[in-house]
Amino acid sequence: MLLFRCPAGKEFENVLSMDLPFIIFIPFGRGREEQARRVPPASIQLASRTVETYYELVVTVQQGHQEQKKSAFPVPIERYDTLSTFGMYNRPQSSEMVTDHLVTLSISLPRWSYGPLDPISVYIRLSPNPDWLSKAKRVTIQKIVIGIEEHITYNHEGDEPSTKINKIAKQVQVVGQKLPEGGYNTNLGLVFPAKDTRDSDGIIPRGKPAFPMYAVTSFTTTGSLYKIEFYLTVKVHLTSARDIMHRQPIIVCPLDHTGCKEEMEAIEQAAKDASHVNTENPLLPAQTIVRPNDTNALHVLGMTMVGNQRKLLIE
Repeated sequence: MLLFRCPAGKEFENVLSMDLPFIIFIPFGRGREEQARRVPPASIQLASRTVETYYELVVTVQQGHQEQKKSAFPVPIERYDTLSTFGMYNRPQSSEMVTDHLVTLSISLPRWSYGPLDPISVYIRLSPNPDWLSKAKRVTIQKIVIGIEEHITYNHEGDEPSTKINKIAKQVQVVGQKLPEGGYNTNLGLVFPAKDTRDSDGIIPRGKPAFPMYAVTSFTTTGSLYKIEFYLTVKVHLTSARDIMHRQPIIVCPLDHTGCKEEMEAIEQAAKDASHVNTENPLLPAQTIVRPNDTNALHVLGMTMVGNQRKLLIE
């Protein structure tokens, strides 16, 4: 985006100050035919920089035909499409699995987007197969383990993707009883872990300019070279039947549920403001360019002329 060019026939122009308003619109395509302009992933940096996405606003000043000076300014980008307050994440999610045709595992989540220190509750039901009831009644439920897994897939759009799985939370319930004829029901829960942003002295350090500071180590996001997903895992340890293991996809948001609620009003207002912006020809303030021969030009530098000398401007 070209913001300023010297008048035709001049190689340079003396300028004391410039104020050049501009707008850069973030792409907002949703994939498929709009793939080339899809919404960019959020700024993120994982430990050891195994995953990193950051953005910079680069300003280039060219003098003559050769000399170029570039200055980069970090621009952190945050996305708000995974907020747990959105209605689509507050619909119950249910699924089933069967082992050895004897036991059916049914789970239900009341919602499926979570942030730091948000409670996660899951309803679990184990049902015997009525057609194999005599065998199913011999099954013993030893324990039920629920947990949260982080799946980082590298090169997920390429020919040889690789996935690293990190287990970030676990809760165990010991049962130790035979599977009842009417089935076994329970509710289990855990709290999504949060990262302490304070240092050893209890002080929150200044964050990196390119990356927002969150209370989670990572969150659900997708870039061109990586994809970060989360799953709630439910594993039922049995005897006289194979163990049942199920992974239920969940969304991890950088903000907790309270923080998501606080953002909703601002998002609504931002959407209203954006609806009045003409993307083809946005209305911008006029440019302000101060040249040495302009009246009181030195004032923009905090100086003024006293006699034949430059002095600090005291207002």
